[in-house]
Amino acid sequence: HSMGISHGIVDPVRYTNRIGAVNYAVHCDDGLNTKDYDQAELILLGVSRAGKSPVSLYLAMHFGIYCANYPLTDSDLESQELPSSLARWRNKLFGLTIRPDRLQQIRHERKSGSRYATIQQCRMEVSQAESIYMRSRLKSADTTSLSIEEISSRIMQKMNLKRDAY
Repeated sequence: HSMGISHGIVDPVRYTNRIGAVNYAVHCDDGLNTKDYDQAELILLGVSRAGKSPVSLYLAMHFGIYCANYPLTDSDLESQELPSSLARWRNKLFGLTIRPDRLQQIRHERKSGSRYATIQQCRMEVSQAESIYMRSRLKSADTTSLSIEEISSRIMQKMNLKRDAY
């Protein structure tokens, strides 16, 4: 028996960095505090319910990556351009996408009967988000049939992020 062993506190500096990354992911969740994006190592983009928040937290908790996430809103999608508030961090951006039918299932569980959960809305949003990724030459991944661990692994590989697992 040793103090801190159940939390993996073998190296206090690494543990503090990991907790800092988790706090950062929460602080910069869902487009909050974009003024703090300078600290981000990665910024995930995507439509609502594409998996941005859980992936951000997983990357922070398991790899100590400072990861923010930004939801593409109706106005962002309509413009078909990368939101101007993100342009300066282009090299940190990574897009998440999802098949419209799966997105519709997820949204139906959250807000059944709403326009937000219609297949037409889901198709439109996914199509526009993917268009933004292509026009902006952003790396992206389809989250439809992947676990959070698999999504995270693909992001780390595509973005060339290296970390020891905690």
